[in-house]
Amino acid sequence: MFALKRKTKGEALFDIANNLIMLCVCFLTLYPIWYVLVNAFNDGNDAMQGGIYWWPRVFSLKNFDAVFASPGIMQAMGVTVAKTVLGVFVHVFFTAMVAYALSRKGLIGGKFYILLGTITLFFNGGLIPTFLLNRDLHLLDNFLVYIIPVMFSFFDLIIFMTFFREIPEGLEEAARIDGANDWSIFLRVVLPVSMPVIATIALFHGVYQWNDYFAGIIYVNNPDLQPIQTYLFRVVAQSSSNQMMVAVQGSSLTKSVTSQSIKLATMVVTTLPIVFVYPFLQRYFVKGMMIGSIKG
Repeated sequence: MFALKRKTKGEALFDIANNLIMLCVCFLTLYPIWYVLVNAFNDGNDAMQGGIYWWPRVFSLKNFDAVFASPGIMQAMGVTVAKTVLGVFVHVFFTAMVAYALSRKGLIGGKFYILLGTITLFFNGGLIPTFLLNRDLHLLDNFLVYIIPVMFSFFDLIIFMTFFREIPEGLEEAARIDGANDWSIFLRVVLPVSMPVIATIALFHGVYQWNDYFAGIIYVNNPDLQPIQTYLFRVVAQSSSNQMMVAVQGSSLTKSVTSQSIKLATMVVTTLPIVFVYPFLQRYFVKGMMIGSIKG
């Protein structure tokens, strides 16, 4: 029988202090989210009086009615969903394809390509040259401006390449004996066993695509192509008054809706979808983040 080691008074106090600190960090992290939710579901004019911290004082869904009644929000939501799904697929496939090639030991000039890619992690052309390049490529006011400029990331390539190098060489050798070429090996052998890293990169890039508002501001003037985050940015930037007139099916909601309440409701609408996706990818995400952390 093993005797349980009894903690000293100092160790017990340290554990208590550590738990209290963790609780404080969790509270400081989660309470702003809870505060936004509470005020988004509260009557707008009532929320202007303040004093709402833990639960809606006058529960109301009219803030969300006003958000979804806006003529541009559903179009912006559709653009965001489309660019996120297509952007993740293109980014993951293209980056994985390049990473697989660079992870092969026999690639001529492989080290030189990696050196060039490493330089891009520290230096870039800047905003104005990037804008001019996208203009010359006819990507301004084009949906592809959300896809092509970010279809490759050298940082994500490093993660892919690290994972691919850990795949047993016997799998590829067996596939070549069966007559598979490089494309067949990549598509039928490498990608199916790389789900942890694929899910990790997909989550990284999916969150980026969903939250990106900058591209919509700089490169897109067509309101039909603006994503939901750009729409939210313009709502926040343009509402300077405390009261916003919103018409819903011909009726005014100004008595219960304010610009602040619309901002909060829009934040909830734009944030929840990507939050709901995370639990489905979490098990892959945790495993993917451990890539390269343990050797041997």
